[in-house]
Amino acid sequence: MDKYSCLIVDDEPIARDIIQTYCGHLEQLQVAASCGNALEAKQVLQQQKIDILFLDINMPVMDGISFVKTLKNPPQVIFTTAYKEHAHHAFDLAACDYLLKPFSFDRFIIAVDKAIEKISPLPEKTAANPDRITEDFVFIRTEGKIFKIKYADLLYAEAQGNYTKIITGSQTLSPKMPFTAFEEMLPKNMFLRAHRSFIINKSRISHIEGNRVFINGTEIPIGSNYRDSLMTDLGFSK
Repeated sequence: MDKYSCLIVDDEPIARDIIQTYCGHLEQLQVAASCGNALEAKQVLQQQKIDILFLDINMPVMDGISFVKTLKNPPQVIFTTAYKEHAHHAFDLAACDYLLKPFSFDRFIIAVDKAIEKISPLPEKTAANPDRITEDFVFIRTEGKIFKIKYADLLYAEAQGNYTKIITGSQTLSPKMPFTAFEEMLPKNMFLRAHRSFIINKSRISHIEGNRVFINGTEIPIGSNYRDSLMTDLGFSK
């Protein structure tokens, strides 16, 4: 079994102890160090390789958000904080996950699994061809052409009757394709249903306000039937 080196950074000793205890229950995690502030953590990162960084946001001297911005090649960052209003900053920094204190052990495991998946992604297999590794793009036929769309460039998609409106950073396509069929083509770890008529790329979220999610300046509604699952996937307990 692969071992993943972890660094815990929190100014509260009890919070550090909880995370260290949680890590101790997972055989693949190895705690390299536990620090009370960002400056101590920076020294550790300079001295050894860290795979997963459990980082509090509200700390003296330098907060967690500012600390990550100083790192050229940060490890997978899992923010831990008691303040949910920092979430949009975490999204901007492409944090692996965001744990809102107090968080349960099962929620901790979900965050760790996300980090490990990013460090050592497993090849995905399709039902049609179990030996085919999933690519990072999809081909869409429309307007007599076939377009290659990278998942990372896809902002969101909207249901429009028998068509699906696909919005990327550079173009808008409207293939004649059922919305659910297009959803099945997308990796579920990257794309979420925010509404019965909208699928969003969670890595492109700028912020969430009330029942609206904002992507690239566009306001997208969050449906009441999808809000709980959306927020849970983004790291927020009900």
